[in-house]
Amino acid sequence: MNLQFPQLRMESNMAQISIDQKPPIQHIEQPKADISIEQPRAQIKMESGRGKLTIDQSKAWRDMGMFSPVEFMEQYGQNGLHSALEGVARRAMEGDELMRIEQGGNPIAQHGETNSYEPQKEYNIGWIPSHFAVKTHYEPGELHIDVQVNKPIINVNPQKPIHDYTPGTVNTNMKQYASLQIDIVT
Repeated sequence: MNLQFPQLRMESNMAQISIDQKPPIQHIEQPKADISIEQPRAQIKMESGRGKLTIDQSKAWRDMGMFSPVEFMEQYGQNGLHSALEGVARRAMEGDELMRIEQGGNPIAQHGETNSYEPQKEYNIGWIPSHFAVKTHYEPGELHIDVQVNKPIINVNPQKPIHDYTPGTVNTNMKQYASLQIDIVT
Protein backbone atom coordinates (compact mmCIF):
# COMPACT_ATOMS: atom_id res chain seq x y z
CA MET A 1 0.00 0.00 0.00
CA ASN A 2 1.25 3.12 -0.91
CA LEU A 3 0.32 5.88 1.31
CA GLN A 4 0.80 9.30 0.16
CA PHE A 5 0.86 12.05 2.59
CA PRO A 6 0.06 15.51 1.53
CA GLN A 7 3.06 17.77 1.35
CA LEU A 8 3.30 21.29 2.40
CA ARG A 9 5.20 23.54 0.12
CA MET A 10 6.22 26.91 1.53
CA GLU A 11 7.60 29.81 -0.39
CA SER A 12 8.64 32.93 1.50
CA ASN A 13 9.94 36.25 0.44
CA MET A 14 11.78 38.46 2.81
CA ALA A 15 10.77 42.05 3.26
CA GLN A 16 12.91 44.57 1.43
CA ILE A 17 13.31 48.18 2.39
CA SER A 18 14.32 50.85 -0.09
CA ILE A 19 16.38 53.72 1.29
CA ASP A 20 16.52 56.96 -0.66
CA GLN A 21 19.26 59.15 0.76
CA LYS A 22 20.22 62.70 -0.23
CA PRO A 23 23.52 63.84 1.35
CA PRO A 24 23.59 67.16 3.21
CA ILE A 25 25.05 70.19 1.39
CA GLN A 26 27.22 72.58 3.32
CA HIS A 27 28.92 75.69 1.96
CA ILE A 28 31.15 77.87 4.19
CA GLU A 29 32.82 81.05 2.91
CA GLN A 30 34.93 83.39 5.00
CA PRO A 31 35.17 86.90 3.49
CA LYS A 32 38.38 88.75 4.18
CA ALA A 33 38.34 91.28 6.97
CA ASP A 34 38.47 94.97 6.04
CA ILE A 35 41.76 96.30 7.39
CA SER A 36 43.11 99.81 7.11
CA ILE A 37 46.50 100.76 8.53
CA GLU A 38 47.73 104.33 8.60
CA GLN A 39 51.10 105.34 9.95
CA PRO A 40 51.27 109.06 10.75
CA ARG A 41 54.71 110.54 10.24
CA ALA A 42 56.89 111.17 13.24
CA GLN A 43 57.40 114.81 14.13
CA ILE A 44 61.05 115.79 14.45
CA LYS A 45 62.30 119.10 15.74
CA MET A 46 65.98 119.93 15.60
CA GLU A 47 67.53 123.02 17.09
CA SER A 48 71.21 123.68 16.90
CA GLY A 49 73.18 126.41 18.57
CA ARG A 50 75.92 128.15 16.67
CA GLY A 51 79.43 126.86 17.02
CA LYS A 52 82.13 129.34 17.93
CA LEU A 53 85.41 129.42 16.01
CA THR A 54 88.18 131.61 17.40
CA ILE A 55 91.23 132.31 15.21
CA ASP A 56 94.17 134.08 16.80
CA GLN A 57 96.69 135.09 14.15
CA SER A 58 98.41 137.82 16.14
CA LYS A 59 101.59 135.71 16.55
CA ALA A 60 101.68 135.10 12.77
CA TRP A 61 101.40 138.87 12.16
CA ARG A 62 104.16 139.53 14.71
CA ASP A 63 106.36 136.87 13.07
CA MET A 64 105.98 138.76 9.77
CA GLY A 65 106.85 142.08 11.47
CA MET A 66 103.32 143.45 11.41
CA PHE A 67 102.31 144.73 14.83
CA SER A 68 99.38 146.58 16.24
CA PRO A 69 100.17 150.23 17.01
CA VAL A 70 100.55 149.51 20.73
CA GLU A 71 102.79 146.48 20.13
CA PHE A 72 104.77 148.46 17.54
CA MET A 73 105.50 151.25 20.04
CA GLU A 74 106.45 148.77 22.79
CA GLN A 75 108.67 146.68 20.50
CA TYR A 76 110.53 149.56 18.91
CA GLY A 77 110.67 151.46 22.20
CA GLN A 78 112.46 148.51 23.81
CA ASN A 79 114.71 148.11 20.76
CA GLY A 80 115.54 151.83 20.88
CA LEU A 81 116.28 151.71 24.62
CA HIS A 82 118.45 148.62 24.11
CA SER A 83 120.35 150.29 21.20
CA ALA A 84 120.83 153.49 23.22
CA LEU A 85 122.22 151.53 26.19
CA GLU A 86 124.54 149.60 23.85
CA GLY A 87 125.73 152.93 22.34
CA VAL A 88 126.34 154.42 25.81
CA ALA A 89 128.26 151.28 26.87
CA ARG A 90 130.35 151.35 23.65
CA ARG A 91 131.21 155.03 24.06
CA ALA A 92 132.06 154.53 27.73
CA MET A 93 134.36 151.65 26.78
CA GLU A 94 135.98 153.75 24.02
CA GLY A 95 136.38 156.64 26.47
CA ASP A 96 138.09 154.35 28.95
CA GLU A 97 140.43 153.11 26.21
CA LEU A 98 141.26 156.72 25.23
CA MET A 99 141.91 157.54 28.91
CA ARG A 100 144.54 154.83 28.98
CA ILE A 101 146.24 155.89 25.75
CA GLU A 102 149.46 156.19 27.60
CA GLN A 103 149.48 152.46 28.30
CA GLY A 104 150.14 151.75 24.69
CA GLY A 105 148.22 150.61 21.71
CA ASN A 106 146.54 152.74 19.15
CA PRO A 107 142.92 153.13 20.38
CA ILE A 108 142.05 155.89 17.92
CA ALA A 109 142.92 153.73 14.87
CA GLN A 110 141.12 150.75 16.37
CA HIS A 111 137.98 152.82 17.03
CA GLY A 112 138.08 154.20 13.51
CA GLU A 113 138.43 150.76 12.01
CA THR A 114 135.66 149.22 14.21
CA ASN A 115 133.20 152.08 13.66
CA SER A 116 133.85 152.55 9.94
CA TYR A 117 132.18 149.28 8.87
CA GLU A 118 128.61 148.37 9.65
CA PRO A 119 128.09 144.76 10.69
CA GLN A 120 127.06 142.50 7.89
CA LYS A 121 123.32 142.09 7.79
CA GLU A 122 121.74 138.66 7.74
CA TYR A 123 119.21 137.99 5.07
CA ASN A 124 116.28 135.75 5.81
CA ILE A 125 112.78 135.43 4.47
CA GLY A 126 110.82 137.46 6.95
CA TRP A 127 107.27 137.16 5.72
CA ILE A 128 106.79 133.45 6.58
CA PRO A 129 105.32 133.00 10.05
CA SER A 130 106.58 130.26 12.34
CA HIS A 131 104.89 126.89 12.55
CA PHE A 132 101.58 126.83 14.45
CA ALA A 133 101.60 130.63 14.71
CA VAL A 134 97.89 130.73 13.90
CA LYS A 135 95.94 129.35 16.85
CA THR A 136 92.41 128.08 16.37
CA HIS A 137 89.84 127.02 18.92
CA TYR A 138 86.43 125.65 18.11
CA GLU A 139 83.51 125.25 20.51
CA PRO A 140 80.78 123.22 18.84
CA GLY A 141 77.18 124.34 19.20
CA GLU A 142 74.70 122.13 20.98
CA LEU A 143 72.21 120.09 18.98
CA HIS A 144 68.79 119.32 20.45
CA ILE A 145 66.64 116.70 18.70
CA ASP A 146 63.04 116.12 19.79
CA VAL A 147 61.19 113.21 18.18
CA GLN A 148 57.43 112.77 18.67
CA VAL A 149 56.48 109.23 17.61
CA ASN A 150 52.91 108.68 16.41
CA LYS A 151 51.37 105.25 16.86
CA PRO A 152 49.85 103.55 13.82
CA ILE A 153 46.08 103.79 13.35
CA ILE A 154 44.71 100.30 12.68
CA ASN A 155 41.02 99.72 11.88
CA VAL A 156 39.78 96.14 11.51
CA ASN A 157 36.21 95.16 10.53
CA PRO A 158 35.90 91.38 10.69
CA GLN A 159 33.37 89.76 8.36
CA LYS A 160 31.08 86.99 9.58
CA PRO A 161 31.39 83.71 7.75
CA ILE A 162 28.74 82.91 5.13
CA HIS A 163 27.33 79.49 6.02
CA ASP A 164 24.71 77.72 3.90
CA TYR A 165 23.55 74.31 5.07
CA THR A 166 20.96 72.09 3.50
CA PRO A 167 20.36 69.05 5.66
CA GLY A 168 20.37 65.69 4.04
CA THR A 169 17.26 63.49 3.85
CA VAL A 170 16.72 59.78 4.26
CA ASN A 171 13.40 58.27 2.99
CA THR A 172 12.64 54.67 3.67
CA ASN A 173 9.90 52.74 1.86
CA MET A 174 8.89 49.15 1.70
CA LYS A 175 10.17 47.89 -1.56
CA GLN A 176 8.75 44.46 -0.94
CA TYR A 177 6.67 43.23 1.93
CA ALA A 178 7.43 39.94 3.53
CA SER A 179 5.28 37.11 2.22
CA LEU A 180 4.74 33.50 3.00
CA GLN A 181 2.85 31.24 0.58
CA ILE A 182 1.94 27.83 1.72
CA ASP A 183 0.66 25.27 -0.79
CA ILE A 184 -0.57 21.80 -0.04
CA VAL A 185 0.45 19.35 -2.64
CA THR A 186 -1.32 16.04 -2.62
